Amino acid sequence: MNFFLTEEQKAVRRLARDFAEKEILPVVAEDDCSHRFQREIVLKMADHGFFGAAFPEKYGGSNLGFIAHAIIVEEISRAESSLRHFFNMQALTCPLTILNWGTEKQKEKYVQKLIRCELFGVNAMTEPNAGSDVASIQTTATEDGDSFVINGSKMWISNAPIMDAGVVYVKTDPRIVPKHKGISCFIVEKEMAGLTRKEIKDKLGHHCAPTGELIFVNCRVPRENLVGKLGQGFNIAMNALDYGRISVAAGAVGVAQACIDESIRYCNEREAFGKKIGEFQMNQQKIADMIAGTEAARILLYKAAFLADNKVRNTLESTIAKHVASETCVRAARFAVEIFGGYGYSEEYPVARLYRDAILYQTGEGSSNITSMIIALDGLGWKRAKVDY
Repeated sequence: MNFFLTEEQKAVRRLARDFAEKEILPVVAEDDCSHRFQREIVLKMADHGFFGAAFPEKYGGSNLGFIAHAIIVEEISRAESSLRHFFNMQALTCPLTILNWGTEKQKEKYVQKLIRCELFGVNAMTEPNAGSDVASIQTTATEDGDSFVINGSKMWISNAPIMDAGVVYVKTDPRIVPKHKGISCFIVEKEMAGLTRKEIKDKLGHHCAPTGELIFVNCRVPRENLVGKLGQGFNIAMNALDYGRISVAAGAVGVAQACIDESIRYCNEREAFGKKIGEFQMNQQKIADMIAGTEAARILLYKAAFLADNKVRNTLESTIAKHVASETCVRAARFAVEIFGGYGYSEEYPVARLYRDAILYQTGEGSSNITSMIIALDGLGWKRAKVDY
């Protein structure tokens, strides 16, 4: 693995950082306070090609790779974590799943439109009673002629209120054992009769990210919208998580870096007992811990992305990167609040928002409990993370 970024990757970082500073930072506080989703900012990111880094030019991408994708996500999340989830829905889970598993007709119809945000996508796995345990989903699809009829609901789905099209995981054979063998994946569109979308408004953080519920009541989906083969859905979902965890890890690194930036700035400005608070050893220890942890998480992120760029299965590496980055992110946010003291508890300063946003990274794309289990079981040799899809 080469630890030096290419000139292309450095240029991508400059572009993303410049965009974040000019387009996002000036409005982030107001947007967060008013829970405002700015479609225009996401469309501008699409115009800059931010969602197409990992896609071939044939489908509207730039073919810059997953490390470039991770760099972009970090810079955007560093400014506004609410915008991070679009890098999953418009890049690494929804359209990439179609690219990796779909028919040529499906790829031509959806992939380019998703990464250019002509369509807003979803990746619908989670249900009210099935989160980390994907094999226990209860939404069903029953075969009926040339269609499948979907019934059930999906919960905590990013982009659900604004979605145009996306992938949904359902049980096509609830009787089969083991239960993960009976899952299939379909492409759904918002116009399909029987599909209802509801927004979830009351969230701790990520106030500018549209999140919601998808409800299916006799929703008829054409057979041609099946992604992969019947019963292949669980493997497709696990493949999507491999890539999605790269995006989540990158977002967590971005938030952790923002906590470092704000803490250093405050340590050099705030005075107590006649000296700058950065001179106190306890604050220096926090700064050192934040920097070291974030740099370690960034290296693990780049390793997972490097493997993806070289088409090497990265289940374990992306899981480790996501686990370390999310835990580092939450720790950095807590330290930042502690450094700011009472002001850290106030919305007057950004660390309150960073703390609220950081918590999600311990849940998204596999909770910290699940990532710990995957890593431990692989280490013990009881259940290898790297198995065939």
